[in-house]
Amino acid sequence: TAPRGRHFDIDPDVRGVQADNDDYRNSGWDRGHMVPAGDMKLDDQMMRESFYFSNICPQNRNLNGGDWKTLEELCRIYAQKYGKIYIVCGPVIGNNMYGRLGPHQAVIPDAFYKVLLVETKGGYESIGFIMNNEAGHKPLTTYVKTVDEVEEITGLDFLSLLPDKVEKKIEAA
Repeated sequence: TAPRGRHFDIDPDVRGVQADNDDYRNSGWDRGHMVPAGDMKLDDQMMRESFYFSNICPQNRNLNGGDWKTLEELCRIYAQKYGKIYIVCGPVIGNNMYGRLGPHQAVIPDAFYKVLLVETKGGYESIGFIMNNEAGHKPLTTYVKTVDEVEEITGLDFLSLLPDKVEKKIEAA
């Protein structure tokens, strides 16, 4: 029940240059949460840390308040349905088509990914999403990818701690 934060801040645990409010000022880009503030209501510290710039990426305003938000809400529904959910998300830099932002030159992502994993009575199930960093109100099915496809786009290996047989099966589905 922690109240939603209102102040974005530098992450004290990150060394080196970080984006800050000056980078976003009059830029036209939203400060998009990777881990949504709405999921961090357990206590004040979690809420405060969700507003660190290490959890924020430049995001198209329409995407942030639209389809990305809808996906965040779907994740909450899945968490209630399955009891717990594993989520990995982040930016896709790709060709850096939008350039950089502000005096700290924060890279503006080309897209964002989200990979979900739930454990069901029958085993594990997963699904991936890729959303371009652009306006658009589309059904979430438009963005659906297999985990294998998200891995190919991002160059990351998401479910590597699962037994290989299980990983291969659910990542391809």
